[in-house]
Amino acid sequence: MDTFSVKAYGTGAADKPLEAMEIKRRELQPKDVAFEVLYCGICHSDLHQIKNDFGGTMWPIVPGHEIVGRVTQVGAEVTKFKVGDLAAVGCIVDSCGECQHCEHSLEMFCENGVTFSFNSPDTYMEGDHTYGGFSKTYVCEDKYVLKMPAFEDLASSAPLLCAGITVYSPLRYWRAGPDKKVGVLGIGGLGHLAIKIAKAMGAEVTVFTRTPAKAEDAKRLGADKAVLSTDDEQMKAAMGSQDIIIDTVSAKHDVNQYLGMLKVDGSLVLVGLPPENLEVGAFNIVMGRKSFSGSNIGGIAETQEMLDFCFEHNIVAESEIINIQDVNEAFERLEKGDVKYRFVIDMASLN
Repeated sequence: MDTFSVKAYGTGAADKPLEAMEIKRRELQPKDVAFEVLYCGICHSDLHQIKNDFGGTMWPIVPGHEIVGRVTQVGAEVTKFKVGDLAAVGCIVDSCGECQHCEHSLEMFCENGVTFSFNSPDTYMEGDHTYGGFSKTYVCEDKYVLKMPAFEDLASSAPLLCAGITVYSPLRYWRAGPDKKVGVLGIGGLGHLAIKIAKAMGAEVTVFTRTPAKAEDAKRLGADKAVLSTDDEQMKAAMGSQDIIIDTVSAKHDVNQYLGMLKVDGSLVLVGLPPENLEVGAFNIVMGRKSFSGSNIGGIAETQEMLDFCFEHNIVAESEIINIQDVNEAFERLEKGDVKYRFVIDMASLN
């Protein structure tokens, strides 16, 4: 397949910093959309992949799956995009389209293997793998490209492509709304968006956090209540109060403590990715018919729905905009939790 060279930022090993490099993108196919990358969010899973924390990282790696851009070229069969349109790509860039999950717009669970926007075997370029949004140009089949609303703060909308859909999907599935009480465990890139989205859905939102400063910030973000998990009295008072808890914590923690915060038939939904297994006591779910569940991003249709919802309700991430040349420092800060609450790269700096 014919290719062209693109400027990018990536690395060839887990112990090496990201640096400028050239990658190959495929020449436009009839159903493809090419767009200039304007902004790309930085997600904690980018860091995991760079460090090969999950195993299976393919080198060189160019991360980035919260990609916002402007269309520069469309294939002959593309009808829903034109040159100059805003466009976006999240985590998914290909799937089989035929299995039971793809047929129900659940491409993230494709039985034949979903292709992610970076670090997946490339279904078009045999023997190669996908490269992410830390690059000048992205090329993707139109059915996996999202129509990006014209957010006033376009840069800060980029994290919606992963962090936003990751919390929107379980809130939607478990029917967060005016009649529901939603708990959010952890206030970071995911948690702060969960607060905003759950409130926009009409739910009463309670945040569980270890620090008084985060408790105060939770209220600024729109939470109705904040519970200090280090305060036994506050935790006791919150027992049995929540219909849904969105657990965004990516470190080992005691989920049993938070199962106790659920009402009868309540659900604790894990969206964080702790590196170690979590243990659940049988009585903590049997007593009260409670559920300990998980959720993983969302399909293309639901991601588009989320973008439109967030645009309607003026929801974007709280972001620190950086240049690509500062990305290694940003990853170091991310590892320490020193960001409030999301880094976004202004990709114009790649020039």
